[in-house]
Amino acid sequence: MENVITLHNESEYNEILQQAVAVIEAARGKAARAIVSTSNEMHWNVGKILYERKLESKHGDSVVKRLSADLKAAYPKLGMSVSNLWNMKRFYVRFHNSDPKLQQAVVVLPWGHLNLLITKFGENDSMIWYYANKTLEKAWSRDLLINAIKMEMHKHIPETNTSNNFTLTLSNENAAYANEVFKDTYCMGFLGVTEPLLELELERRLVEKIKQFLLELGQGFTYIGNQHILSYRGKEYKVDLLFFHRGLRSLVAFDLKIGAFQAEYVGKMNLYLSLLDRLEKGADENPSIGIILCAEKDNVEVELALDGFTKPIGVAEYQLIIPQKELKQLITDEINNFNRNISK
Repeated sequence: MENVITLHNESEYNEILQQAVAVIEAARGKAARAIVSTSNEMHWNVGKILYERKLESKHGDSVVKRLSADLKAAYPKLGMSVSNLWNMKRFYVRFHNSDPKLQQAVVVLPWGHLNLLITKFGENDSMIWYYANKTLEKAWSRDLLINAIKMEMHKHIPETNTSNNFTLTLSNENAAYANEVFKDTYCMGFLGVTEPLLELELERRLVEKIKQFLLELGQGFTYIGNQHILSYRGKEYKVDLLFFHRGLRSLVAFDLKIGAFQAEYVGKMNLYLSLLDRLEKGADENPSIGIILCAEKDNVEVELALDGFTKPIGVAEYQLIIPQKELKQLITDEINNFNRNISK
């Protein structure tokens, strides 16, 4: 008879489920990027043939038209139209002498995104680099990329946040993205807190309402578990809440504090991140990120406390009381729901 593993509680199962989801999502993302990269390698090499054969739109148009017809007959689903063949040559010509980092950024972009950037920015490497990385970080559709370009998003770079050390501990593009992902203040009015809490009770309520907490954190987070155990050399350390962010490709540890920020919290978080990077970070993942979530903080004290630490750490406040505007809306929604139920 096979051994049957009994889970102690529902949260243990949910932790297993969320870990499996994180693995699957990571694999799906890697597979999608591999498909795009392979497709663009094909575009690159076809473009290289046209370039090396010195085919130009004026003198080689008839050759490319014939090539298009033959290739479409053989490979009807590969997009071998005349215009696309010229775009492949343009792709090769534009980037074959470019910086390798720029080549690596554009080669994994969807074909439509890539051609849009070449059309919009021509020889401007820095602009293509910026929007290529933003597209990859945020998984923008082509329409979202168009809107970002129209809004001139490159002009709206956020100011340095002194509540974290991301600019010193992460690459430039990851630091900018992390500053967009993580908030300075999180609203936890959904917990329904009416009296002071202990840290474990705050954590328990967050776990119970993890879906609402994920909504407050924003897109891209996958919940792994609470009181996540890190075992090293006979000692155990517990991370209050552990997540994975798909865009940042990083584990994210949250340490919950019921009071004001204290400088010693940074050392503890630095230890957690060192253990996560050593024990659990994947080879293709970025450094783990830590967020100390406390009732209040002084930005000057936080900046001084973070000085000298090499792991990416941020400090944020939480609000347990629902803001007046949101509270009014919540009450209105509840009244409307009540009236609808009465009328049924």
